Amino acid sequence: MRRLLVEEPVTRAGPLARQLAVFSIVATGIAMILVRDPRADTDAALVALVAGLGIALAAAAAAVFAFVRVWREGARGLGAALGGLILALLVLGYPAYLGLRGLRLSALSDITTDIDNPPAFSRSRAAFAARGGRYPPDPGTALRERQRGAYPQIAPLTLDIGADEAFELARQAALKRHWQIVEAIRPGGRTGNGRIEAVARGLVLNLPNDVTVRIRPRADGTRIDVRSASRLGGRDFGSNADRIRTYLDDVANLALAVK
Repeated sequence: MRRLLVEEPVTRAGPLARQLAVFSIVATGIAMILVRDPRADTDAALVALVAGLGIALAAAAAAVFAFVRVWREGARGLGAALGGLILALLVLGYPAYLGLRGLRLSALSDITTDIDNPPAFSRSRAAFAARGGRYPPDPGTALRERQRGAYPQIAPLTLDIGADEAFELARQAALKRHWQIVEAIRPGGRTGNGRIEAVARGLVLNLPNDVTVRIRPRADGTRIDVRSASRLGGRDFGSNADRIRTYLDDVANLALAVK
């Protein structure tokens, strides 16, 4: 008698998950390179990045389908599915973190230390060109009140030093954070205030954000106000508030170091 060979079932979803995950890593890697290149088309790079994330989601879904088949039918392909899921999670990890953070933060993209009288962005030709031919719009009273509730700890920095010295420390802190300084006007003149206009780029995607720093002389020292606004989208996932906090911390630390 001839023995009949029974072939074990094999799920195609496992290898498919792995292939899709590898492709998503390549796609998101290329998109990350493009989005960090100032000469590249930012919109096209972001579209490629979103496509890469979508492929990673498809890889994760294929891996889950493969797990179900392996569990129910004893099909082969578990290793490929597990590898695909791990690679897909590597791609989706940071976006998932941002999504969870965004759920508990208010939808804001323009944060300031002075809600009642926010520092105005410069309208000079140099600043306008550095911002890509745009002027950050005023968020309005409702969004400013939303900021008051969402970020009560965002407040101006008061130093017991002269305005010129405070201006220099503010400029050094901006350089330390690798901001592109567009304008740096010392205190004095008609208003008496100093101003630093800069472009700050995100750590991961390198997207530009507009920042203006106001240095205002006071009888007891100097007050420094900061405003940071994202160029893309209506939600910054807390990045502008983080930027203001770390920048003012740097200025305060520099002020302590020179005493």
